Amino acid sequence: MNLIAIVCILLSSLFFVAAVFFLIKFQSQKPEAQLRKRLNDMILAAEAERAKNPKLRKNKTPTTVDINQPAEQRPRRRLDTFFERAIRPVITSIEERFQKFTPNEIKLQLEDKIFRAGKMGIWDIKKLITAWCLSIVGCTLLSILAVQGSDIHPLQRIFVIGLGMFMGATVPFAVLNSKIRQRQKSIRKQLPEFLDILCVSVQAGLSFDGAVGKMVRRMQGPLIDEFKRAQNDVALGMTHQYALTNLAKRCDLEEIYLFTTSVIQAEKLGTSMTRTLKVQADNMRDRHRQHVKGEALKAPVKIIFPMVLFIFPSIFVILLFPALLTIVRALGGG
Repeated sequence: MNLIAIVCILLSSLFFVAAVFFLIKFQSQKPEAQLRKRLNDMILAAEAERAKNPKLRKNKTPTTVDINQPAEQRPRRRLDTFFERAIRPVITSIEERFQKFTPNEIKLQLEDKIFRAGKMGIWDIKKLITAWCLSIVGCTLLSILAVQGSDIHPLQRIFVIGLGMFMGATVPFAVLNSKIRQRQKSIRKQLPEFLDILCVSVQAGLSFDGAVGKMVRRMQGPLIDEFKRAQNDVALGMTHQYALTNLAKRCDLEEIYLFTTSVIQAEKLGTSMTRTLKVQADNMRDRHRQHVKGEALKAPVKIIFPMVLFIFPSIFVILLFPALLTIVRALGGG
């Protein structure tokens, strides 16, 4: 019986791994994710070079080593910490092994999630792949331990183990999707105010880039970070059209797509940027107002379950308990 259970567990593990692989393969992302990653890597590398202090870089002299000099007299390299010498190589080897066994579709999806979360260059794709693999392995082991001592049917064990593997594979993606939704919510909330101030600044005589630069220096938030990155892209030689298109793709919101499209068309056609921004500001303010009204209309539906679970029982206890006591005493006295 134990041999049959082990064989069933192995078969179920292979089946669910194959199912997840084919499911993700059929839902693969667009091939432009790789191009976006390469472009953002180049931009981040250029920004890192510009952020360095040129004076310190000029004053720094390279260390030369004479090959004819005895080994005892050569400058020795400073020893790293215990973590860098002993633990870091082990972690790196584990990450490389997980990289080999991870399908390319998973890598593309994680890269796209990082791109839309605005964490390109901050979150490492290797660490995310390692966390995804460890999540699958951990949930699978926990499900095996959960059904190890229980007397249930082998098919039920297979189902529990498969469910554990599926949860381990989907939890990291669920966390990333939650981060993306929170970021999109913050961007949608900040967009109307940003457009109002931008419209007033352009009406006051500033250019579009000048108004955006002034707001980027004085405001904070995820939307401001995206416009700051777009300005850096333009400073590195990218066109306004491509920089605004990348900004819309990173935010992945309908409002941002409408705004960037209108700005790009205004630049191409030579129409008034002031009028375009004023129309977009009014439109975004109306969309934000409608979104708030929609969320307010959802509140009565969302409050039903807390009322049924927590509020109604307490009300019933307060109102009906004295009546029940009175009825019991009347019946007992009679």
